[in-house]
Amino acid sequence: MALLRSSARSYKRQASDEPATPSKKKRVKTDQPSASSPRRPKTTLVDRAAELRDRKLKSFAAHAQQSPFAELVHPTPAECVLAHDILARLHGDCLRPDKVVAPKGAAGCGSSPSVLDALVRTILSQNTSDANSSRAKRSMDAEYGGSDCWDAIVAGGQQRLQQAIKSGGLSVVKSRAILNILHQVKERHGVYSLDHLFEASDHDAMREMLSFKGVGPKTASCVLLFCLRRASFAVDTHVHRITGLLGWRPACATREEAQAHLDARVPPQEKYPLHVLIITHGKTCAECRAGGKNLGKCELRRAFGKGRLKGAAGHDVERQELNVVKKEEEEEGDLDTLKILKDEVARHKDEDLVKEEDASHQDQTDKEQRKK
Repeated sequence: MALLRSSARSYKRQASDEPATPSKKKRVKTDQPSASSPRRPKTTLVDRAAELRDRKLKSFAAHAQQSPFAELVHPTPAECVLAHDILARLHGDCLRPDKVVAPKGAAGCGSSPSVLDALVRTILSQNTSDANSSRAKRSMDAEYGGSDCWDAIVAGGQQRLQQAIKSGGLSVVKSRAILNILHQVKERHGVYSLDHLFEASDHDAMREMLSFKGVGPKTASCVLLFCLRRASFAVDTHVHRITGLLGWRPACATREEAQAHLDARVPPQEKYPLHVLIITHGKTCAECRAGGKNLGKCELRRAFGKGRLKGAAGHDVERQELNVVKKEEEEEGDLDTLKILKDEVARHKDEDLVKEEDASHQDQTDKEQRKK
C-alpha cells in the first residue's frame, strides 16, 4: 500500500512539472538544404501560348487521318448529298468560283488570293458578325492605304492597328494577334507572305497555320477551304449546331472534335457547298438558328428526323440550345487562343480597355440581334 501511495505521489509530481499544453518546437536553422521539393516556377504567358500551340498541333495530328468518333457512321455520303440537295432547293445551290477574288468592302472570311491576307481577314471575322468584321476591314484598309500593306501595319505599331479595327470588336486582342503573325512570318520566311502554302500539302499547310498564336482549327480550315481551294470542312457555330441537330456528331463533341469528325466523314466534293449552305441555313432558318424551336416545318430537320432519334446528338442538342443560348457572334472565333491573348493584354495593363471594348461590342451585338 505504501508503495502504491509513493507511486501516485511521484506520478502527480511528474504531471505538475509538465506544461499544460505542449510547446512548439523551435526550428533550428541549419546550412543543410531543405528536403522538401522546390516550388514549381510560375507558368508564364509565353509558356501557356507554347502549350496551346503544342496542344493544337497534337490534336490535329491525332485526328488528321481518322475521326475521333470512329464508331459514329454519320453522316454517310448519301446523307451529305441529301442535305446538299435540300439546302440547295431552300437557298439556291452554291458553286465554288473559278477564281478567288478578295471582296471589296468586306472581310470575307478566308476569301483572298493572298494566303496572309486571307488569314488576317479570317482573324478579323473571329467572334463578331459579318457586318462588324467588314467595317473593321474597311477601316483598316483606309488607314493603311489598302490590303497587304504589311510594312506599314508593322511600322505603325499595335495602338494604331487597334484603333483602325476597333469597330470590329476585340481590337486589342486581334491587333496583337495580327502583329504577332506578321512578325513570325517575316522571321520565318524573310518576307510578308505565306503563298508558299499553295504548294504545300493540306497537312503541312494546316500545321503551319496552327503554329501561329491566334489561329485555331476553324480559322486555318477556312483559309484552306476558301483561299487555297482545298477540300476542308470548317466548323463554325452554325455548322456545329445544325450537324448536332441532324445527328451527325455526338452531343458532347466540341467544335474542334466535330470538325475532325466531319472532315473525315463528308466527301471532298461536298465540303465546300455544305459548309456554305449550312451557315446560310443556320442564319436564316427560324427553326435552326440559335434558340429556334422545332415546329416540324423545316425540310432539312424533317428529312433527318429518324436519324436524329437514332443518332448520338438529336434532342440533347435541342436542350443545349434552349438552356445555353449564345449569340452567333460570340462563338465565331478560336476561344482558347483568344483567352491566351486576352491574358497577354491584361499583362500589359489593358484590362480596363478590354472591358470597355467588350461592353461596347456587346451593345452593338444586342442592337443587331434586336433588329433581327
